[in-house]
Amino acid sequence: METPPVKTAFILGAGLGTRLKPLTDRCPKPLLPVGGRPLITHVMDHLLSAGVERFIVNTHHRAGAYDRAFPDGAWRGRPIVFRHEPVLLDTGGGLKNIADLLAGDARLLVYNGDILTDLPLAPLLDAHRRSDAEVTLALRSSGTPLNVTIDGAGNVRDMRDLLGDPGVTRCLFAGIYVMETRFLEHLPGGAIFSIVPALVDRIRLRPGAVAGQVIDAGRWHDIGSPAAYEALRDAWSPAP
Repeated sequence: METPPVKTAFILGAGLGTRLKPLTDRCPKPLLPVGGRPLITHVMDHLLSAGVERFIVNTHHRAGAYDRAFPDGAWRGRPIVFRHEPVLLDTGGGLKNIADLLAGDARLLVYNGDILTDLPLAPLLDAHRRSDAEVTLALRSSGTPLNVTIDGAGNVRDMRDLLGDPGVTRCLFAGIYVMETRFLEHLPGGAIFSIVPALVDRIRLRPGAVAGQVIDAGRWHDIGSPAAYEALRDAWSPAP
């Protein structure tokens, strides 16, 4: 039976942008201009290339700026659902907080709203479909920090050295992953927490639940400092 496509993507847009102050004092980091338009629109275009048909974006800091940036609640004809967090829930809590929006979705693409990349997403989706993993992370073999370890079969053995398992290869987490929506059942509701310890808990309880796919093709940037942002602001353009 053919595997259904991933139709919905969750973009993490609620962060405070602390590392980019003062640029983010009045603007959420995903809305900072890159190549003449908001950074998040490059994220959305990347996701559209993978067949995504709907976006969910969580908001917190300067949430009204998203409404002004997308007054029609859409990008290139695809709807955007904004889920406001009055209290910032962190990456794991924010994911659990959209569970009610995912009825009918078997899978979800999750994408950090502060990265700029054109790495091919097809290998990530293909690897996930071929595996029995609940979550598959997009990884890079170089960069900083190399704090995800995988074994020879591509199973994630550790993240941030929380389990002390060196695996066979250390990788960079690219801030993108595909997950089975049933994974949300393992997350606590109404809590503030990072997704990383939650993923590590699943690795501990069910080895093979979290897989990784190394994708070194394409460009990848973490917009983590004013200098990194300034270097890309006017220079970035989508790959032909």
